Amino acid sequence: MADPADAFHHFEHQGWERAAAAYPGTFGELTAQLAAPLLDAAQISAGARVLDVATGPGYVAGLAAGRGARVIGIDFSPAMIAEARVRHPDIDFREGDAEHLDLPDTSVDAAVMAFGLLHLARPEAALRELHRVLAPGGRCALSVWAPPQQAIGFGILLDALAAHGTPAIGLPEGPPFFRFSDPREMRAALAQAGFAAIEVTVVPLVWRLTSPDQLFEAALHGSVRTAALLRAQTPAVLARIRAVAHDAVAAYRDGDGYALPMPAVLASATRH
Repeated sequence: MADPADAFHHFEHQGWERAAAAYPGTFGELTAQLAAPLLDAAQISAGARVLDVATGPGYVAGLAAGRGARVIGIDFSPAMIAEARVRHPDIDFREGDAEHLDLPDTSVDAAVMAFGLLHLARPEAALRELHRVLAPGGRCALSVWAPPQQAIGFGILLDALAAHGTPAIGLPEGPPFFRFSDPREMRAALAQAGFAAIEVTVVPLVWRLTSPDQLFEAALHGSVRTAALLRAQTPAVLARIRAVAHDAVAAYRDGDGYALPMPAVLASATRH
C-alpha cells in the first residue's frame, strides 16, 4: 500500500516547482522579513557553519553569508534552487530532502528553516535530521505562520473558501497547516526530536500590499495548498472568492497601500 505521506511529498514538490518563479514577488517579499530574526534566534556569527533548509530563493542563506557565515542552502525544488543561485551565486545551494539530509552527523554549527516545516510530509523526521546534523551546542531556529485568526491574509482566504467554495476537494492528506502555530505543539515536537533550551516567540510581521487583489493573486500563483484549493473551484466560485478577498483586504487600507498583520511563530532550540 502506498504511503500517503509520499503522495503529499510529491504534491508539495510539484507545487513548488510551479510556484518558484512567482514566489519572490508574492509571499517572498513577506517571508524575507523574518530572515534577520531567524538568524538572531539561531545565534549565528561570522565563521559559523550554517545550514538553511527549505532555502527557497535564498533570502535567509544570503543574509547569513552577509554576516560571514559559511552557508549551505538546501531545497527539494530544483526551480527554487535555480532562483537562489541567481541571487547568490557564491553560496553552496543543493537539491536535497529535509527529511533525509545528505550531510554527516554533527557537521553544522547552526540550522534554520523559514516556513519550510509547513510543507513537509514528515515534519518530525525533519526535526530529527536537524538535530542529527547539528554539532553539540549548536542551535536551530524555525518559523511557521501564526493561526489564521492572527495571520490575517490566511484568515481572509480561508474564510472566503469556506463561505463560497468547496474546501474538501481531495488534496493529498498532509499534516495540518497550522499545527505548529500552537507553541505547545512546537515545543513538544522539538523536545521529542532531542532539543533543549527551547524558546518560542511571536514576531509581528506586516504584509504591505499595493492592491486589494494582490493577496488573491499571491495565493493563486505563489503558494501550493491554497493555490490547489483555488484552482479546483468553478470559475464563478473563484470570481466570488476573489471579490470577497478584495473587499476584505480593502478594509486594511494604510496610506497608498494596504497592511495585513501576518505574525509568525519563531522557535529556537539547542542540541546538547
